[in-house]
Amino acid sequence: MNLFRSVLTWLVLAVLGALLAQLLLQDPGHVLVRFRGTDYSTTVAVGVGILLAALFSLVLAWNLLRLPFRAWKRHRQRQARAKLSEGLSAYQRGEYARAEQLLVQAADAGDAEAVARAHAARAAHARGDETAAAAHAEALGARHPAARAVLLAQQALARNDAPAALAALDAPAAQPLPPRGLRLRGEALAATGRSFDAYGLLGALRQQQALPAAQLDALQAQWAAAALQQAGDANALADRWDALPQTLRNTADVVAAYARRAAALRWDEAATRAIEQALDARWSDTLADLYGRLPVSRLDQRRAQVERWLSAHPSSPALLLAAARIAQAQGQWPQADRWLHRAIAQGAGAPAWEALGDGALNAGDETRARLAYANALRSQRGDALLDLPGRDLRQQIADTAAIEERDAHGLPRLRE
Repeated sequence: MNLFRSVLTWLVLAVLGALLAQLLLQDPGHVLVRFRGTDYSTTVAVGVGILLAALFSLVLAWNLLRLPFRAWKRHRQRQARAKLSEGLSAYQRGEYARAEQLLVQAADAGDAEAVARAHAARAAHARGDETAAAAHAEALGARHPAARAVLLAQQALARNDAPAALAALDAPAAQPLPPRGLRLRGEALAATGRSFDAYGLLGALRQQQALPAAQLDALQAQWAAAALQQAGDANALADRWDALPQTLRNTADVVAAYARRAAALRWDEAATRAIEQALDARWSDTLADLYGRLPVSRLDQRRAQVERWLSAHPSSPALLLAAARIAQAQGQWPQADRWLHRAIAQGAGAPAWEALGDGALNAGDETRARLAYANALRSQRGDALLDLPGRDLRQQIADTAAIEERDAHGLPRLRE
């Protein structure tokens, strides 16, 4: 298309030139110039030729005068590009002092000021000179406001000063923020307790492909969970929960955050129902454990739900421990004791031992409680567990677990 336009333009100019030449040949015309009492006369064709020659001479003289300056500018640009390349190479090699010096020189002499000063600031930060890093960022000034804002935000977040990062990124001159700026703004919002606002930036981050999809999904779950934890009242919590996509409402960390906040607001039914729906959709030992630890009521409903889950997950240590906690909260210590034995046999570890110690202590069995607490510490350290007097403790737990398994499957017990 460009070639066609060029050919067409030259054809039109050629036609116009031919017409002008024909007119001049038919009537060469007459030009009279009077200057300080002297008359100069010639034909139109000669006059046009003289005028064009004068214009050509002026253009040639102007280019000759500019030639040294243009050559000097090209020389400076070549030097700046060489220093920029060498400075970036030095930065990659870890020669931060030399890299900073070369990059500052490249910024002062070339057109890549934003890139050079940004990497000079990073080099200064890498060698621990925060004052120099801030000075390089400030040197960008009004010429590169977005790059300045991103640099200042990075430096502020590095020293855990999220309000300063937000102040830099929210400056009117820095708008619209580049993708890196949007990401830093989301991190700063989350760090200042405004995770709900950070969650609202995810659409723009995805549109601009600021991060890989997997990292954006992780940030979405992280900010959603934090936003639920920061909900001020039940209405805000419900609105934020309802606005989440279904995939997040089945994600363990997000459901756990919602359940904990709902329980803290004394919204017991919502807390337990969210965990129940999530576990029915996708099993999670983390949520099963939380289901037994939630400081909420509805003990009978929760116990019935746990027993229903146990028919499908009889070997889940988290679910067995949850059943024991609920039974213990109901004041049914013998049943809780049996659940705890099964949980320990399935590898529940220190939490189950600690719950066993609490129950034994409440039941007045201090010897057994001390043994359980000691085994809780030993299991965390990976040490051998202590035995009960007269019989190996692990064997007792295995026997109890085997009995419970036979009862669950309707099998006859072996003669003891």
